[in-house]
Amino acid sequence: MNETKYPGAELELFAAARNWKSHWCQQIRPFVSGDILEVGAGIGSNTLTLDPGGKGRWVCLEPDPDLFFRLMKTIGKAPSGRLYEPVCGTLRSLEDEQFDTIVYIDVLEHIEDDREELERATLHLRSKGHLIVLSPAHQCLFTPFDATIGHVRRYNRSMLRRISPSCLSFVRLRYLDSCGLAASVVNRVLLGQSMPTKAQLRFWDQCIVPVSRALDLFFRYNIGKSIVAIWCKP
Repeated sequence: MNETKYPGAELELFAAARNWKSHWCQQIRPFVSGDILEVGAGIGSNTLTLDPGGKGRWVCLEPDPDLFFRLMKTIGKAPSGRLYEPVCGTLRSLEDEQFDTIVYIDVLEHIEDDREELERATLHLRSKGHLIVLSPAHQCLFTPFDATIGHVRRYNRSMLRRISPSCLSFVRLRYLDSCGLAASVVNRVLLGQSMPTKAQLRFWDQCIVPVSRALDLFFRYNIGKSIVAIWCKP
């Protein structure tokens, strides 16, 4: 077991962001199938939201022992009937296990050697399987909030292309939350908060994200404060 301590202060806060979770799930869920590995499952709130249903395995990999304890409590109440498999550790804990889908939901930006992490993930990905990453976008928006919750970086398209495993091909590379981008700029320039308030998060999720869902399509997913990358293994 490879344990890692993670602050995790934002996980509970963002667990209630239902409109945002619905938005990125719509982009990702069509590629989630078969046996699934969720790297950095946290407290399990994304697990229950993303799960499209099915009979395949769903392995929830979480290196932090405190978050792992909360994860087990969350997925133990899952209404879908799927039997989730919690594992406290990292990819190195999995030996030679294989999956059809591997997902990193707001996780890769916490990992120092992101290129090596993705290369290792491909070793666990079956042929025709999908590797999925959702991360915050644009390093120029890096704030005290990012530092507080352990972000190493924020991504743009060129950065993800540079660390793309050579054996995979892109299926989708899109920005999300175009209106949220403007809000992030305001926070970066004027506020510089280390943590958003519940009221701010509620306003963003209930008022800004619904507008972004329409405008993201209008802008053809070329603008946004988050980025989603989906690769396929030939």
